Amino acid sequence: MRCCVCLLQSSLQCSPSKMAAGESNTRSSCLNLSNSGPLGNAPPSNGTHSSPASNGGSAGANSGMNRSAGNTNPRSGPENGGGADSAVRCAPSTQNPPRQAAGQSAAAAHGATAGAASNMTATSSSSSSSSSSSASDASAAAVSSLPSSPASVLVYREPVYNWQATKSTVKERFLYSDEVQIGPETVMTTLYTAKKYAVPALEAHCVEFLKKNLRADNAFMLLTQARLFDEPQLASLCLENIDKNTADALAAEGFTDVDLDTLVAVLERDTLGVREVRLFGAAVRWAEAETQRQQLQPTPENKRRVLGKALTLIRFPLMTIEEFAAGPAQSGILTDREVVSLFLHFTVNPKPHVEFIDRPRCCLRGKECSITRFSQVESRWGYSGTSDRIRFSVNRRIFVVGFGLYGSIHGPTDYQVNIQIIHTDSNTVLGQNDTGFSCDGTASTFRVMFKEPVEILPSVNYIACATLKGPDSHYGTKGMRKVTHEAPATGTKTCFTFCYAAGNNNGTSVEDGQIPEVIFYT
Repeated sequence: MRCCVCLLQSSLQCSPSKMAAGESNTRSSCLNLSNSGPLGNAPPSNGTHSSPASNGGSAGANSGMNRSAGNTNPRSGPENGGGADSAVRCAPSTQNPPRQAAGQSAAAAHGATAGAASNMTATSSSSSSSSSSSASDASAAAVSSLPSSPASVLVYREPVYNWQATKSTVKERFLYSDEVQIGPETVMTTLYTAKKYAVPALEAHCVEFLKKNLRADNAFMLLTQARLFDEPQLASLCLENIDKNTADALAAEGFTDVDLDTLVAVLERDTLGVREVRLFGAAVRWAEAETQRQQLQPTPENKRRVLGKALTLIRFPLMTIEEFAAGPAQSGILTDREVVSLFLHFTVNPKPHVEFIDRPRCCLRGKECSITRFSQVESRWGYSGTSDRIRFSVNRRIFVVGFGLYGSIHGPTDYQVNIQIIHTDSNTVLGQNDTGFSCDGTASTFRVMFKEPVEILPSVNYIACATLKGPDSHYGTKGMRKVTHEAPATGTKTCFTFCYAAGNNNGTSVEDGQIPEVIFYT
């Protein structure tokens, strides 16, 4: 009896072969029970397989068959292998089988292996009395059917589905070497594979790569993937990046590709650093893309439909009346009732209730800062309905949250005040608030805050404006044209440059007047 017995310590390997339907029973598979490839793939076969003609091979095969027939341990199936002595068993064939086709699928090869393993399991589960008889009959049949020809050589071509077969060294197969090479084009598919096959080390490498390459222009895309793959730490970093760079993230090409749940998760945040009118514009762009994906006409009604809950998260009351009138009010996305109620909210006091959130977003972190532009305080500064104004610019991006104003020289008094920041070149009001403040009669300054932070870009001219109604107040003198604030912790310097604002400014200038302080975050 001749049989191919491939031991673990041998340099030869056996690869699973596919048995075609209707193929002669004299052809049987070479079954590897212990050496399965990574991720369920069969190991590559790089050697040849020969059937030795010695009687030792016959004895080994017969012995192995008897052990299989008499084994009643349910763990001795093909997945448990039974150790080195049951690693590989190959049945001989009467002729050289054809070469395995290069396009043969992994499923077919694995199916042949599974079928052979199933037959062996069935043999091992039979009763001890019948298995002895079956083993004897099988041995006799095997001996009578064996040819006396020399050993045949089986040569297999590597199937193309097994990517590891193209690697010449074991080191090139990561899972064996713990060396990872990840690129932008492969990181997401690699992360998916690591998640699917529970390879935490590879998963950690992918997440770390994404963290290092997180930018404003890919933050929304990575946020979507982080939510899909359940990576909360990566998702948190993406949201923080969007908070700090909201305008750039919304302008990125991949923003309109996010799903609705991701859009809602972002719009719910109180920490976005962008004006509400820009959020509305971004939401409209997303709705246009979504109607195309759903093969709908991009009508205002369909845009409102696909936005769903996201529309209610736009904080329209935080817009200026000019921003609202020029954009959302004419978009057709809001109902007539919503438009009317919002216009009333902007124009009347007390303000009526609206169905949209009016809580300001606060995109600011770190410590509040302020600068004072006067060296000395004097008294008497009067008001007759004219605005005090001063022009300024900064050397770096900041967010202005309010002004410090002087109060009454006549003791404790209440003032009504409107504060604004105006973009000089376009004369656009970027932030404002109609409010009031109480003073105690001292020469101190009193805080008056905007509804939301106002983004100030470097090297751009803005006008700080305050219109007060109340008695005569203190005012500042010996003003400075340049004032620098240095952060104690980091040493970062924010330099303000003040200039005269042309027009009617109630006498306020670089040297004298009102608006002594600017309160901001970096």
